[in-house]
Amino acid sequence: MTQAPSDPILLSTSLHVDEARKAIASLVNELIHESQYMNTTHDKECIALDQAIDRILAEDLLSPIDVPAADNSAMDGYAFHGVCLDESGQTVVLQIIGTAYAGKPYDGKVEPGQCLKIMTGALMPQGLDTVVPQEFTTELTLNDKPAIEFNRTLLKSGENRRLRGEDLQKGKAAISAGRILRPSDLGLAASLGIAELKVRRRLKVAILSSGDELCPLGQKLEAGSIYDSNRYSLIGLLNRLNLEIIDCGIVRDDPSALKQAFFEATKVADVLICSGGVSVGEADHTKQILQDLGDVGFWKIAMRPGRPMAFGTLKSVPGQSFAHRTLFFGLPGNPVAVMVTFYQFVRSALLQLNGASQTSPPITQAIAQDPIRKRAGRTEFQRAILGRREDGKPTVRTTGSQGAGILRSMSEANCFIILNHEQGNVAAG
Repeated sequence: MTQAPSDPILLSTSLHVDEARKAIASLVNELIHESQYMNTTHDKECIALDQAIDRILAEDLLSPIDVPAADNSAMDGYAFHGVCLDESGQTVVLQIIGTAYAGKPYDGKVEPGQCLKIMTGALMPQGLDTVVPQEFTTELTLNDKPAIEFNRTLLKSGENRRLRGEDLQKGKAAISAGRILRPSDLGLAASLGIAELKVRRRLKVAILSSGDELCPLGQKLEAGSIYDSNRYSLIGLLNRLNLEIIDCGIVRDDPSALKQAFFEATKVADVLICSGGVSVGEADHTKQILQDLGDVGFWKIAMRPGRPMAFGTLKSVPGQSFAHRTLFFGLPGNPVAVMVTFYQFVRSALLQLNGASQTSPPITQAIAQDPIRKRAGRTEFQRAILGRREDGKPTVRTTGSQGAGILRSMSEANCFIILNHEQGNVAAG
């Protein structure tokens, strides 16, 4: 961070969204270096290949073999000496002397003027370097023996042959460290004969909801109470990142109870995410507790929704510089703002801390279907639906009212419209 966590400028002013992102990334980078030294956050573990989906690869996966392991045919056809194509005349005629199958090589010798029927993936016999596709040929009989003919101008010497190591050479990285493993990655590892992968240990993320008004599911709502939806949104978001979740439940608006919950979380979690208790109300104690137990990075962001968002660290031993630090995010209590701030700040930080090389979500430009109201001086993230016109160009429209308490609008949306800090109203089109 360019400014110390306790700098009054960071604490008293609303940061631009880009400034907040830079501050978070800088502090996360500090924690990564600390955790590597302390051997905590970036531990590795070896797991079975079929359990590795969405895990983060800890080390480059080096290929133990050449891929392909030998020269082979790229298609069904006929293999022959490419020198035949250098001869005069429009048509090439070759005698068929055998067949090569995938997994069942042909071990005889093929002379110039002869060819071998060959299947996709079958090994190329020594000396043969070209394959003519089956559909380019006409079968005939030559001296009472099967043969083919084809137009020599249809291909060049060396075509339709896959060379040993063409896709991947032995000892080269097949998949780079930091990759969030996809189904295709597991297939690639399996094709190399690799049954286990070294991955990053899953981050332990503690979550809790703060507020006297919160009611657990299954209980009757009292006057003024609301059901606690935020923890379930966060559980879904964290499960999509394949992280280990520690659910600390609901904590009431009591400073001692909240402080104890924070302190207990530092003993077991790499990250603590709290929703509620970060505005300026009399019952919002999070800021003071964060100052008591650790360091406050910032408190307010010039954005909508989600302006009150706390960020900093908690120490396992308050007041000691060498103590393990737990990354802390204090998200707003508003259900929509919780999800917006998670997507815009928390998600990338968690992936970065867990060693992922790709942490940012995809962003695209789209054409506004309707006018959008926007006040300059803050960044807005409006819930929206991305579509396409008949010409294929992307279009976007809001889900309607952008009230910060309308959780249904998040359920209907499939993207955010990002309206930058200085931007004003947006016209349709």
